Amino acid sequence: MVKKKKAKWTQMATIEPRGLISSFMGFSAATPTEEMNGAGNLMDFLDEPFPDVGTYEDFHTIDWLREKSRDTDRHRKITSKSKESMWELIKSLLDAWSGWVVMLLIGLLSGTLAGVIDLAVDWMTDLKEGVCLSAFWYSHEQCCWTSNETTFDDRDKCPQWQKWAELMTGHAEGAGAYVLNYFLYVLWALLFSFLAVSLVRVFAPYACGSGIPEIKTILSGFIIRGYLGKWTLLIKTVTLVLAVSSGLSLGKEGPLVHVACCCGNLFCSLFSKYSKNEGKRREVLSAAAAAGVSVAFGAPIGGVLFSLEEVSYYFPLKTLWRSFFAALVAAFTLRSINPFGNSRLVLFYVEYHTPWYMAELVPFILLGVFGGLWGTLFIRANIAWCRRRKTTQLGKYPVLEVIAVTGITAVLAYPNPYTRRSTSELISELFNDCGALESSQLCDYINNPNMSRPVDDIPDRPAGPGVYNALWQLALALIFKIVITIFTFGMKIPSGLFIPSMAVGAIAGRIVGIAVEQMAYHHHDWIIFKNWCRPGADCVTPGLYAMVGAAACLGGVTRMTVSLVVIMFELTGGLEYIVPLMAAAVTSKWVADAFGKEGIYESHIQLNGYPYLDVRDEFTHRTLATDVMRPRRNDPPLAVLTQDSTTVEDVETLIKDTDYNGFPVVVSRESERLIGFVQRRDLTLAIKNARQKQDGVVSSSVVYFTEDAPQLLASNPQPLKLRRILNLSPFTVTDHTPMETVVDIFRKLGLRQCLVTRSGRLLGIITKKDVLRHMAQMMNQDPESIMFN
Repeated sequence: MVKKKKAKWTQMATIEPRGLISSFMGFSAATPTEEMNGAGNLMDFLDEPFPDVGTYEDFHTIDWLREKSRDTDRHRKITSKSKESMWELIKSLLDAWSGWVVMLLIGLLSGTLAGVIDLAVDWMTDLKEGVCLSAFWYSHEQCCWTSNETTFDDRDKCPQWQKWAELMTGHAEGAGAYVLNYFLYVLWALLFSFLAVSLVRVFAPYACGSGIPEIKTILSGFIIRGYLGKWTLLIKTVTLVLAVSSGLSLGKEGPLVHVACCCGNLFCSLFSKYSKNEGKRREVLSAAAAAGVSVAFGAPIGGVLFSLEEVSYYFPLKTLWRSFFAALVAAFTLRSINPFGNSRLVLFYVEYHTPWYMAELVPFILLGVFGGLWGTLFIRANIAWCRRRKTTQLGKYPVLEVIAVTGITAVLAYPNPYTRRSTSELISELFNDCGALESSQLCDYINNPNMSRPVDDIPDRPAGPGVYNALWQLALALIFKIVITIFTFGMKIPSGLFIPSMAVGAIAGRIVGIAVEQMAYHHHDWIIFKNWCRPGADCVTPGLYAMVGAAACLGGVTRMTVSLVVIMFELTGGLEYIVPLMAAAVTSKWVADAFGKEGIYESHIQLNGYPYLDVRDEFTHRTLATDVMRPRRNDPPLAVLTQDSTTVEDVETLIKDTDYNGFPVVVSRESERLIGFVQRRDLTLAIKNARQKQDGVVSSSVVYFTEDAPQLLASNPQPLKLRRILNLSPFTVTDHTPMETVVDIFRKLGLRQCLVTRSGRLLGIITKKDVLRHMAQMMNQDPESIMFN
């Protein structure tokens, strides 16, 4: 039996060995004589199954074995029919190709949405500072592209683009213009964030947050109806643009995974192969997650690896191929839209002209240590803040919280040029190498007038006043980003964590890179620099340190390794720097794991009490199945059904008086020999339908689960045969099975419950919730936190 909670997650309870749930429609209410004559199959005349049969209720866990069996049964039926006629053969081919069609549609829609979001974010972010007079829908960069008056030295300025103060007062400079621009910047930010939180709260509450913790939980088999719905897709797309444009310390990359999964769920509804099988649907959603990362970063291979490593629970080989295809189509669609205007797919393309040296592994590893420490600090602080939000009055005012955080962010961000601009632009500048054409403060080096080296081989030079000024501004930006991101992630607006984490690492890395560069220039005779850094040579690339730092901090927060490295070199095009990235990612994970195994997404899953069994968690305690199963000592006995001595009235009373979602079926209450397991939902539908469709079924009718009806007096009402809804092969373990084995079985088979027996005699039941609560108890956590809130 499985406990059912109102508006809480519960474990539903059947493994259907025969495949399609509609096969149970043949229960019989015939007399024993009619049974022997082969007559009286009650539901044979039904061509259509009952409505909602085989579906799962909200906040329930699917049965992977049952879904796999249903799909095998469906496939076997299609294969056998394909030999009957040409039309059936064509239908079977269409069924086989439907998966690829769904992947194509997901790639096209997710790529299109990502391109539209990128273009809208660029425009609305620039709208906070000014407007293009020639075409108001142009961003700052696009406006100056089309201008004939733009010069190379002032390529960021053009007459067509005017800041708000210049447009309103005619004065571009001065204290008054600065204050007016400052005020309007904050005002636009507050407007964007207010619209975002209001739309989420009114129309689609599930559109808030990153979405990746919930996607991981859904892919593990949990049902959250509406989380991947049409309204969520629409509102998340609109509010994601507003939230990122408001200047908050968040990114659009994580939420794009949620957007892509919404696209996948939308197209699943077009094909019964996926809409009627929750296991097959999750294969599509795994591929959609890969497409989401593909369009978020322009990293199709990294997207596939991200889905495999980070979010997917069940990832067969064919899903790997289809994920690759979906990511390819999505990336191609985004490239066709060309939202960045540079004819490249990658977000932060870099072009470094010097190799890295072995001695630089030391600062790279130190950046990995910083990334691990930052990840630990962020996770603990953010979870503490989110827990406080859930348990105090603060959680009742999400709009006020968003407005307050946006106001503080905008007021503190505007004076610093590195926090005023969008985070993506900041990372791009930090990654860039300082060539002869760069005009950034970070490239304000003192040039040697006698230098006659080619442009792409500029040697290390002493830092000028602009670099030192930029270092102070970056240090302040680092502190600001570290603090404000803790309070931003988890608010009731779409908020991704990839870009803010990368920004923290990129700032720290650039500071370290400049420090190493200046040490190498001023102390090139030191033994550490003598072998690889000669005077007049370009031996240190600060942008590379920013790239390594970004990877380290992102790895510390998410605990990604392989997919992180692949995403980073796809993101930047820096394939030859894969070893520094690997060293930083591994170091970051080791340091962060020393303080706790969970990444930010696993921590939020635990915070929300989602029923998620992480395959990376190790269970090493020496407990047995009998220590975890229910009923426990002093509990009432199990609610069971007997195979041939329970009446319809007894079943209806049991359903009415208990909240269990399933019942074991035994030979008799005396022997307790296990026969099978029957689902509450199937029982209710079967009895209701039998009363409507068949005369003679009354409250005193005997319900039996055997092949042959029990011997009854002629005066007794017709019995009701329900063998078709009985699961004859429920998963069982003995009472002395180690819990380590039980936990492994639940993870790898995706079980919702298993029955505990001894020599064929039923002793109790273990549900997925029982396993999660026991694991929490063994780790000295609150076992009652394992529930859906």
